[in-house]
Amino acid sequence: MTEEKLFTMVGIRPESATPEKKVSRRKGFPWVSVVLMTAIVLCCLAAELLMTKDPGYLDLENFNVAPNGEFLFGTDTLGRDIFSGIWYGGRISITIGFFATVIATFIAVVYGSVSGIAPAWLDNLMMRFAEIFLSVPGLLLVLFLQAILGQANVLTLSIVIGVTGWASIAKIIRTEVRQIRSSEYVVASRCMGGRFFHVLGKHLAPNFVSCVMFMVVMNVRTAIVTESTLSFMGMGLPLEIISWGSMLSLAEKALLTDSWWIIIIPGTFLVTLLMCITNVGNYMRKAANRKGSNL
Repeated sequence: MTEEKLFTMVGIRPESATPEKKVSRRKGFPWVSVVLMTAIVLCCLAAELLMTKDPGYLDLENFNVAPNGEFLFGTDTLGRDIFSGIWYGGRISITIGFFATVIATFIAVVYGSVSGIAPAWLDNLMMRFAEIFLSVPGLLLVLFLQAILGQANVLTLSIVIGVTGWASIAKIIRTEVRQIRSSEYVVASRCMGGRFFHVLGKHLAPNFVSCVMFMVVMNVRTAIVTESTLSFMGMGLPLEIISWGSMLSLAEKALLTDSWWIIIIPGTFLVTLLMCITNVGNYMRKAANRKGSNL
């Protein structure tokens, strides 16, 4: 007698054999967001294949030109082709978001894991520091650190955004680690001489990765927003380094000249990508909650 028949005889239907749940999970998957996000990212990575002009070329004879056959998305107040700048600048913004998230996640995993396995007094001290860190506005911290490092570029901006975005993830990791630190396999590994990073990679990380993955995805969104905000305020990347934020920094001049395409087109791509990331992150959060409730 198979396991499925046994469950059926006693009136229990195993979850793995419930097609309704599988259909509902597929139904809730954000297919549109994933397709749009993938398309935008791939187009930005293949910018050289899509660009019709040099995105940094200042064509002073064709500035503030509305979208037409030659300039598909028009030109900005400096005469740069917006269509080419969208793909090239998007790659810069996505790169900053990715590397900032990698840095923040690495710090969060190490900090949260150390706090989770540390003695109570050290754990309390580390968590109080994390809470104080979270109480300071993130944008203010980014501005302060960037002022120390000097002129912003892709590397420094990624580092600054990364080292200011780890605290919330670290608190979640600390909670998960404290729940599993007394497990037999963790204790056995430590008793056998397993070093911290061995225990972290082999036993701790596999147990909390699903709980923080949605926060990691949302961190990419936050990093892109921060870069765009700084550039929009004139405190981020300089104009010669094209990103969606630096393109939007020309918004004031565009409004004075009624050049709507300078604001609307880069803003549409930025908002679309951010909404797609948000939808994917929310789906991952709900999936992690469902998994936790089934345990």
